[in-house]
Amino acid sequence: MSRITLEELSELMKKAAGVTVAPQELQQRYDSGFDSLGIDSLGLLGIVGELENRHGTQMPPDAERCKTPRQFLDLVNSTLMAGA
Repeated sequence: MSRITLEELSELMKKAAGVTVAPQELQQRYDSGFDSLGIDSLGLLGIVGELENRHGTQMPPDAERCKTPRQFLDLVNSTLMAGA
């Protein structure tokens, strides 16, 4: 099971939430709020759903409440690693 990268998160944000943020910008704004990137709670929910479908793994309920890309990736990747 692989870790979710900034590139994959960027792709998911575009696909599931309709928000385009380049991976390089995500890297620079790793601790910025998702809201400042244009992602609302519904968008984050879409990203979580897309991840669950893609990886066949249930994400923790807290995933949709993460405030920053760093929080989100830390939680999601620890979940994926635990299930691997």
